[in-house]
Amino acid sequence: MTHQSEKINHILEALPYLINYSGKTIVIKYGGAAMVEEELKASFAEDIVLLKYLGINPVVVHGGGPEINSLIKSLNLNTQFIRGHRVTDEATMEVVEMVLTGKVNKQIVSLIQEKGGKPVGLSGKDGSLAIAEKYLMEVETEEGKTQKIDLGLVGEITSVDPNIILTLQREGFIPIISPVAMSKEGQTLNINADTMAGAIAQALHADKLILLTDTPGILIDGQLVTGLKKADIHGYIKTGQISGGMIPKVECCLGAIDSGVKRAHIIDGRVPHSVLIEILTNQGIGSLIEQG
Repeated sequence: MTHQSEKINHILEALPYLINYSGKTIVIKYGGAAMVEEELKASFAEDIVLLKYLGINPVVVHGGGPEINSLIKSLNLNTQFIRGHRVTDEATMEVVEMVLTGKVNKQIVSLIQEKGGKPVGLSGKDGSLAIAEKYLMEVETEEGKTQKIDLGLVGEITSVDPNIILTLQREGFIPIISPVAMSKEGQTLNINADTMAGAIAQALHADKLILLTDTPGILIDGQLVTGLKKADIHGYIKTGQISGGMIPKVECCLGAIDSGVKRAHIIDGRVPHSVLIEILTNQGIGSLIEQG
């Protein structure tokens, strides 16, 4: 087979996916190495722009933990972590919002704009997109009792109003969303980016939710697994084969699936053009979690 024929076959392979996803919404959580390495940043931006030009509606929700940590360190702010969760006081919240909404969000907007897209930067506070309440983390004590821990200005989403996103989509724009929300009392709250992406996917009735990570996907005994259902996930969590930081990611995917999102994917953002590989090829990449 000639090199030209291979190229044509790749285009033809993508055709049914282009037809299937035309006019549909795909929510992508952008984070990890894909936000740091220049090649990966460029390939991600190209993927998003191409999807939009192909008639698919990408919505990007991003993180920014390393940038936040760097600024907090340079400001000599004391940061406390409880079981991997940052305790967010008012001074830290100011830094979080400054970095996520004021810096990282605009960097992503600039990058996608350079590639020919029409991105618009938002936070969950804009247009009352995301309303949240304070999150109290439940932990089990050594005595086997449940204890609730106050993490400060950390929130969990209670409602999403997608109208601002839908308005932007109708006008051909690409929403880029930072995970900062507001409570009913007007308090600014820091939201986990995976959780934010899942809540927005649910509200938009998205066809896909894609989480970019720094792992190949869900690994069980060192092997990548895919095509997982809810029972599979719960079983692996129970046996400890899914643990640590992967648990909130799979729970986010399950919440989206339960709310009508057709498919959720945890994919390797360290692979250039991983988003296009997942959406437009037969083999895909990473781990698929689906309804059933």
